[in-house]
Amino acid sequence: MKFSRFAALFSKECRQIVRDPSSILIAFVLPIILIIIFTYAVSLDMNHLKIAVILEDDSAPARSLAGAFLANSHFESRVSADRRAFERDLVAGHIRGIVIIPRRFGEKLRQGEIKPLEVITDGSEPNTANFVQNYAQGVWAVWFGQHQALTGGTLTPTPDSETRIWYNPELESRHFLLPGALALIMTLIGTLLTALVISREWERGTMEALLSTAVTRGELLLGKLVPYFLLGMLSLTLSVAAIILVFHVPFRGSFLLLGASGAVFLFSALGLGLFISTVAKNQFVACQIAFLAAFMPSLMLSGFIFEISSMPAWIQYICNIIPAKYFITCLHSLFLVGNVPALLIPNMAYMAAVGALLLGLTFLLTRPNLE
Repeated sequence: MKFSRFAALFSKECRQIVRDPSSILIAFVLPIILIIIFTYAVSLDMNHLKIAVILEDDSAPARSLAGAFLANSHFESRVSADRRAFERDLVAGHIRGIVIIPRRFGEKLRQGEIKPLEVITDGSEPNTANFVQNYAQGVWAVWFGQHQALTGGTLTPTPDSETRIWYNPELESRHFLLPGALALIMTLIGTLLTALVISREWERGTMEALLSTAVTRGELLLGKLVPYFLLGMLSLTLSVAAIILVFHVPFRGSFLLLGASGAVFLFSALGLGLFISTVAKNQFVACQIAFLAAFMPSLMLSGFIFEISSMPAWIQYICNIIPAKYFITCLHSLFLVGNVPALLIPNMAYMAAVGALLLGLTFLLTRPNLE
C-alpha cells in the first residue's frame, strides 16, 4: 500500500466525477428532485376528501350537522337530499364517500335516542375509505359534544379520552417522509452510482489497463471508495440543509451523530455498489442488480413507508437484513426525538458490520492483476 499510488487514483477518480455529468446529476440534482416529490407528491395526509352529505331530515339539528361537515377542512362536501346521483359519483370515483343523515334524526335526538349515521365508502381504496370513516366519526363526535353543551341535553356522553401525540404533534407526514428520503438518496449515491461507474470502466477497457499496473487491490478499492464517500457526504449535507431550512422539518438531535450515522450507512452502500461491480461488468446488468438489491428494498422493506410489523413473519426477517431499515430508524430518532444512544449505537454497529462484510467480499473477489 503506497500513498502516492492511492493519491494518484484518488485524483483520477475525482477528475472523472467532475467530467461525468451523470455523477453530478445523481449526487446533487436527483436528491432535490426526490425531496420535492416526497414533500408535495407523496403524502400520507388525507385532506380535501370529496364526499356527499345526504340530508334526509330537514330539522335544525340535521342541518347543523351537515354544516359541520361543510366546515371541516378534511372534507370537500356537497349536500343534497337525493342519494342516487351521488351513488353513481361514488362508483365513478368522483367522490370518496357518502354520509347519510337519516330521517327523523332531529326527532330521535330530542327524544334522547341517537340514530347512527350511515357512512358509505369506496372499499376499492381501503386506506382512503378508513380515513373517510374515521374523519366522519370525528366530525359527528365533535358536533354531538357541542350540541349537548348548547342544548343542555340529558344524553349520556360517550366517554372521552385525552390524546397526546409525541414527537410529531402536527401529524405531518413530511416530517418522517423527508428524513426517510435521505436513506434513498444515500442508497442511490453509494450503490447505484458506484456500481455504474466501475462497470463502465470494465466496458471501456480502462479497468484492464489499471489492473496491468502495480496498483494493489487495497489501493484500487480505496481509490474508488473515498471519492464517492466524500461525494455522498456532501450530498447528505446539502439534502439535510434543504430539508431543515427550506421545508422546515424539525431537527432535535446532534448533527455530529447525523453525520456519523450517514457515514456508516454510506460505507455499507458503497460496499454493496463495489460488490455489484465485481459481479456485473456491464452497466445495464449493474443497474438492474443495484435497483433490485438496494433501491427497491430500501423503499419497500425498510419501514420507510410501510409498517414492518404488519408484514408476514418471513418478510420481517428479510427486512431485518436491510441496512436502510437501521439508517431510517436513526434518522427518525435524530430528526423527531433527539439523541437516543441506546437506539443509535446498535443500528450504526449493524450498518458498519454489513459494510465491512461487503467490502471484505469485494476485496477477495477483486483480481490483484490481469493474470
